[in-house]
Amino acid sequence: MKQTDSQFDPSDQARPGSPDQAGTDGWLSEAFRDNELALMGYATHLVKDRDRANDLVQDVFLRLCRQPQGKLKGRVRQWLFRVCRNRALDIMKKEGRMKPLDDTVAEKEVSRDVDPIAKVELAERYSDAMDLLGNLPERQQEVIRLKIEGGLSYREISHATGLSVGNVGYLLSTGLKTVRERLTTTETEN
Repeated sequence: MKQTDSQFDPSDQARPGSPDQAGTDGWLSEAFRDNELALMGYATHLVKDRDRANDLVQDVFLRLCRQPQGKLKGRVRQWLFRVCRNRALDIMKKEGRMKPLDDTVAEKEVSRDVDPIAKVELAERYSDAMDLLGNLPERQQEVIRLKIEGGLSYREISHATGLSVGNVGYLLSTGLKTVRERLTTTETEN
């Protein structure tokens, strides 16, 4: 279910050079710093292309710049993810297609660990986990990505997806359990 974001009211914006503008700039910088990477990971999953995800995230932050700070107080993160999701759905609907996640894109999302052996092992485990995650039902994949990549709470995921908090918990629990069991089985076989 698609949700609408708050309507823009230009009279709610701070004037350039005003004390309110400095607070707005700090608020926006903090929102960007705290959410940009997680939002990129989520957007990349949704649109299956890093460049398109970059454009999508940029659009989301531009929309945030037009939002009055007071209307989003305490719920910026969930607002960002909801708008990202809705924009991605709009794009996919417009294009009428979905592309599978390219392996080279997924490999770029690997840890920043400096030990080459640990880095390779971690990349393999990550790849295995992403393959297993990709086999889950779409709703389970989405809530797991919002929780792990986005760091959203159950309530924030609920707001972003339109699912109930209980349904979010159920989907997370069953999805993670399935991935964990399959990952363990795969590792014991090798």
